Amino acid sequence: MDVQRLRAGDADRDHTLTIIQRAYEAGRLDLDEMRERQEKALKAVFTDELPALVADLPEGSDLMLQQDQMGPLPPHHEALPATAQGDGGFTVAIMSGRDILVEPGTRDVGCLAFWGGNNYDLTKAMGPGRIVTLTLNAIMGGCVVYVPPGVRVIDQSVAIMAGNDIHADAQGDGSNGTVVLKGLLFWGGNDVKLRK
Repeated sequence: MDVQRLRAGDADRDHTLTIIQRAYEAGRLDLDEMRERQEKALKAVFTDELPALVADLPEGSDLMLQQDQMGPLPPHHEALPATAQGDGGFTVAIMSGRDILVEPGTRDVGCLAFWGGNNYDLTKAMGPGRIVTLTLNAIMGGCVVYVPPGVRVIDQSVAIMAGNDIHADAQGDGSNGTVVLKGLLFWGGNDVKLRK
């Protein structure tokens, strides 16, 4: 009898990303290895794809054992406290926009920008091990995203005669979290800038 594979959820991926981040902070992974494993964790569809990404890391066995015995992971000493709901909501900006401060603990934010766009400040939302997914759809417009130093930006958007502009100084090493950009861009795009 075949065993049915279980689909991975956000909590499963977050758990694996936390282990990878802690291993990087401990010097067990170099930057390229960390990025490669993070990408695989973010793309994992089934839970049985995740253990192989951390099987060779002491943090992986320690954290998996703790989770089995005690339940949820203990908070990491550098992580920001979660003060907001995971879902940051969805906004529509038509020939307009607004300034939005994304709160700590927010994992997902969405926007449809048509001839306009919002300004998102992620400085308080980011921190080691944090992943924030921005689904920013833009039609002849776009949003501006401000990130603190050390944030890795992964662009998974679909662009038609458009694209996102990730400024070189805004692309960090992932030591302060990861921002994942998603959405459909048509004759528009989003700017990611370093908040100085």
